[in-house]
Amino acid sequence: MRSSYGQVKALVGAGIIVGGLVCASSNSYAYEAGDLVVRAGVASVQPDEDSSALVLNGTPVAGTKAGVDNNEQLGLTATYMLTPQWGVGLLAATPFEHDVKAKGLGVDAAEIKHLPPTLTLQYFPMAASSAFQPYIGLGVNYTLFFSEDVDSQLESALGSAGDLELDDSIGWAGQLGFDYALQNNWLINASIWYLDIDTDADFKFDSGTRVKADIDIDPWVYMLGLGYKF
Repeated sequence: MRSSYGQVKALVGAGIIVGGLVCASSNSYAYEAGDLVVRAGVASVQPDEDSSALVLNGTPVAGTKAGVDNNEQLGLTATYMLTPQWGVGLLAATPFEHDVKAKGLGVDAAEIKHLPPTLTLQYFPMAASSAFQPYIGLGVNYTLFFSEDVDSQLESALGSAGDLELDDSIGWAGQLGFDYALQNNWLINASIWYLDIDTDADFKFDSGTRVKADIDIDPWVYMLGLGYKF
């Protein structure tokens, strides 16, 4: 009897310890209203671009398009939890830099920079105590273009120095991602966005030549990084 009682007592004690550890672990994972989750990592912008034909002095040039290459920068995101299941997310980054190509002419057209701040309403479907926290978001993107420089290859092809203007863009944004909790409020994050980015490109050359194009950049943005929950 004493042996059985001792075994039961030991099991109960072990259960209390394990339960305490589970509760402590759950509390460290829990997403609660007022939590702020910040993340940093490598963000890759990969345009799924399409464009009109390049329009030279009002006349479309058959077989031409604008192309935009990929770029990687430091990505920064933050989520403020409104409830254990709903949060507001912000995407920011160091400026992305892209080469713009004049497809069909065989020359580089420009070098541009942009910032794509994106605000989304995020939904976390898992229980707040889960270490694995997938989420989905929907919101709006504002893209600011700057440092638009006409490439020397296009200037040589047209025989004149030029300037470029790109219109800023406002469009919708969709997002999928997940956080996975580590120890001491640290976490691993992976996420993907689709951004609706459209702009009008207007090249003006000293000779009076003008080249225009409507460009749908519409990039996929991939990010992998580390985060911390405050």
